[in-house]
Amino acid sequence: MSTDHAFPPGFLWGAATSAYQIEGDPLADGAGPSIWHRFSHTPGRVAGNATGDLACDHYHRAQEDVALMANLGLNAYRFSIAWGRVLPDGRGRVNQRGLDFYQRLVDRLLEQDIQPMITLYHWDLPTALHDRGGWLNPESPAWFADYAQVLFRALDDRVAAWVTINEPWVAAVLGHLEGVHAPGHADAFEAARVTHHLLLAHAEACAVYRAIGAHQIGIALNLEPQYPASDSAADRAAADRRDAFINRWLLDPLFFGRYPEAMPAIFGPAWPDFPSADLERIRRPADFIGVNYYSRGWVQADPSAWPLGATRIQRTDAPSTAMGWEVYPNGLTETLLRLKTQYGNPPAYITENGAAFEDPAPVEDRVEDAHRVAYLRDHITAAGAALQEGVNLRGYFLWSLLDNFEWAEGYTKRFGLYRVDPEEQRRIPKASADFYRKVIASNGVGMVGRNRAKGRH
Repeated sequence: MSTDHAFPPGFLWGAATSAYQIEGDPLADGAGPSIWHRFSHTPGRVAGNATGDLACDHYHRAQEDVALMANLGLNAYRFSIAWGRVLPDGRGRVNQRGLDFYQRLVDRLLEQDIQPMITLYHWDLPTALHDRGGWLNPESPAWFADYAQVLFRALDDRVAAWVTINEPWVAAVLGHLEGVHAPGHADAFEAARVTHHLLLAHAEACAVYRAIGAHQIGIALNLEPQYPASDSAADRAAADRRDAFINRWLLDPLFFGRYPEAMPAIFGPAWPDFPSADLERIRRPADFIGVNYYSRGWVQADPSAWPLGATRIQRTDAPSTAMGWEVYPNGLTETLLRLKTQYGNPPAYITENGAAFEDPAPVEDRVEDAHRVAYLRDHITAAGAALQEGVNLRGYFLWSLLDNFEWAEGYTKRFGLYRVDPEEQRRIPKASADFYRKVIASNGVGMVGRNRAKGRH
């Protein structure tokens, strides 16, 4: 087949998951509990009081799930490691049975020519460390570096790409400012310090990797362009503040060694005076940036919305997902182009992109999820448009392989290529799985060079 108008040779086509969302049996074989185990077992924290105790039972069905990946034709798979499976106390003693699970998973992936991309931290801090202050403890970056070293020594001979931390913004803001994610705190004085320590943890893990690793390491950020809800000066200023709060808060220290000027004004007395030496450590370059993109922000000034003075509103004149997020594929192109024009065009992977919809019930062991197919087609096309404009994009990881435990939403939101009901644990393919299989088989032929997917401004 001609490769005209295809994605570049060697482009990674993957799917992504995270440990607590799919593995189930979180205390098996000597594992220690995480903050998400504790949070989900606290009544009223998660929709339907759901927990990750069963999830997708991937801990016992990994071989079956790798077969699904092979059937899709994936050449890469991004998954996270449950810190407490490997280090039940967060530090010190290694739980070999937990580590062996990931050893076997990596070997099974490689047997199917699927490259593993491992995320070291996807929000499931061991409770033993949380009870010592968690990410508020200045020692937490060193804890993370020690944990990372265990994994690097065990797996780097077979793993070519590592993500240190997934979406530090979400861990800090939803977990420590808004209180809707684990550990469930709502304290502005925590959020900035937690973010800083997460960035330092990334930097320390990268430093360890430079000493003993042989491949590439990066970080995954949730990024989204911000648009004012009107042309008013107040809404434009609100959108700019939210851009600093969502995007530049993480990007600027990673690339420039400084926080945006807007951050001290946003947080007021809750913003610490961070040492310049810390920011120099954070700025040490990673090998790539991971982009988790789902939508754009539509922003309205709101003086009552502390600390930002801005509210992200839901548009009623545009299609949206079951999460209430506007379907806006152009935002993916714009986000990738921003990395090129403002941050030096680093190597980049789309480490998450996908959508939850109200899928119809299965008919003859198949789910017709036309909305997700359209979403994926338009967003993969948007990725192709960024490539045409010179963005250094290396791969696309769809979120998610399976319907799973969707954090505070429990099992009420479905992102997967395969339907999974916790009660039955059957993997039922959706039309989107067939679509993605064809995209991979053709290396995206026909999705580069098309007109950019339409989106409203």
